[in-house]
Amino acid sequence: MGGAFLAAAVLARLGGRIGLPTIPLFILAGILLGPHTPGFVLLKDPHDLEMLSALGLVLLLFYLGLEFHLDDLKKGGRRMAFAGGAYLLLNVGAGFGFGLALGWGTAEALVLAGVLGISSSAIVTKVLVDLGRIGNPETRPILGIIVVEDIFLALYLAALQPILSGADSLAAAAVDAGKAFGFLLLLALAARFGTKAIGRLIGTKDNELLVISFLGMAVFVAGVSEWFGVADAIGAFMVGLMLGSTSSGKRITELVHPLRDAFGAIFFFAFGLSIDPGDLLVVWGPVLIAVAVTLVMNVVAGMVAGRIYGFGAQPSANVATTLLARGEFALILATMAAGAGLDERLSPFIAGYVLVLAVLGPMAAGKSQWLAKVLPAGRGEPALAVEVPEKKRAGV
Repeated sequence: MGGAFLAAAVLARLGGRIGLPTIPLFILAGILLGPHTPGFVLLKDPHDLEMLSALGLVLLLFYLGLEFHLDDLKKGGRRMAFAGGAYLLLNVGAGFGFGLALGWGTAEALVLAGVLGISSSAIVTKVLVDLGRIGNPETRPILGIIVVEDIFLALYLAALQPILSGADSLAAAAVDAGKAFGFLLLLALAARFGTKAIGRLIGTKDNELLVISFLGMAVFVAGVSEWFGVADAIGAFMVGLMLGSTSSGKRITELVHPLRDAFGAIFFFAFGLSIDPGDLLVVWGPVLIAVAVTLVMNVVAGMVAGRIYGFGAQPSANVATTLLARGEFALILATMAAGAGLDERLSPFIAGYVLVLAVLGPMAAGKSQWLAKVLPAGRGEPALAVEVPEKKRAGV
């Protein structure tokens, strides 16, 4: 475990010097020190980190839930819903069509719909901060699309779980889906109407007790969620949604941040351990095609968002490129697909796809002015927007 943390840290430090995001570097550390590559092998069996990896996944989704607030829906209004819906329709639809075209199976196509359709919230947030775009006019639509994606994520995983569990018949699948949606609805009602009671239950001035309380609640509900056919990660997401609106929400967000980073790194590292680089050679063609499809769909989605908000070419290009990266959610789906015994090509495909876009996404966002030159100017915002680097804005 110590070696995993150190290897991930060393590679992340080296990559940070050339502006690479941490997620693909954590995966690369796992690949290099895993049993499928020559040289030193840190862990022969990836299952040795299975529990820690699961905790990392739970904390990643718990943190996303903390960052999401029901009030965000009211602030965004119809434009946020239209922009987010258009993004999902284009990317999820393209992902499902791509999956069917591969011919790997219907269940695999449903998984690929989510893999190609959902952006990486972690990478998107990091890009916005690193490029100093927090105050830009297009940032709110970008975050609005992320919010819509989070809502879709919960419903999508609840619907996908019975399919991956291999229900024996249509009736059995319907029962499983009903149980999953029922439990999800119960959690949603608790998040909507039980915030005050939950806040009083978990509230304390002692940080030690608060950490133990929210961590126990997130992990316990994640485990119970699996009994009802809802992915454990979504159970954790719903707990984050509940606690984020309480009076302790800000403190919980601060306290969970280092836990999320540490065990999230183990999740990505453990995923890298399971990847055989030789398998990537088998799927390199589909990976490149999928990357091209995602690039096209994001450009179209950026133009649609620009039209909805009246943006010019540069803000529209920023929307398209900032949302390009794929990361933690795609790897969640890869883990679920492997556990369900789906096509063995899925995991290396998703790994290659995430590695390419996790690197290409931030790079494309930093050079979005190249895309802006070929996009039509909108009627509202000017075609080019001035961006101030974060360090300069802070007076450093």
